[in-house]
Amino acid sequence: MPVFAIGDLHLSLGVKKPMDVFLGWSDYVPRLEKAWKSLITSDDTVVIDGDISWGMSFEQSLADFAFLEALPGKKVLVKGNHDYWWNTSAKMKRWFAENKFESFEILHNSCIFVDDIALCGTRGWLYDIGQPHDEKVMNREVLRLKASLDAAGDAEKVVFLHYPPIYPNASAEDIVAVLHEYGVKRCFYGHLHGASIQYAVQGNVDGIEYKLISADALQFCPIKI
Repeated sequence: MPVFAIGDLHLSLGVKKPMDVFLGWSDYVPRLEKAWKSLITSDDTVVIDGDISWGMSFEQSLADFAFLEALPGKKVLVKGNHDYWWNTSAKMKRWFAENKFESFEILHNSCIFVDDIALCGTRGWLYDIGQPHDEKVMNREVLRLKASLDAAGDAEKVVFLHYPPIYPNASAEDIVAVLHEYGVKRCFYGHLHGASIQYAVQGNVDGIEYKLISADALQFCPIKI
């Protein structure tokens, strides 16, 4: 089954936080819907790589998930830094069931198999050297990434991170080291918008192919991976 990916949808159908105020985001919801329906069938899988909804709670995110549920395909969810609605896996699964949302799966301390590949990943983190809090969060994200990759066994591992693991003059070294340790060849990430898109590191770096998949970087059109 084909697998597609896109990140940073920043949906706000249930709260007053429209993205249309930003350059390039005009009419982004109908543009996303049109592109999605033109590419994706009910048999396909789409990884949504974080920053899914601006809602601060399940209630505020309800309209956003109803919109996504109505789109074709299975949706694999990765946590982003703005996903304040995110809760424990048990609570999210219960909320999906209560609202008859049947197309969502959560990528969190786990992997999801699609044919012969394993979809792996975690949020990641922006790492500032010398900041104890950031180091603590980074260590936790490294453990979550390892748990996801361990669950994949010997399958081909494709990794999705919300935060970029690599920058023009720096990298989240702990995350990148794990990617190499587990033989990952493809890594997709989001988070970058607007003027930052032009500085995204993309292409082959030390044997790993990196690709930015934030929604505005993709012109709101999921890409096939």
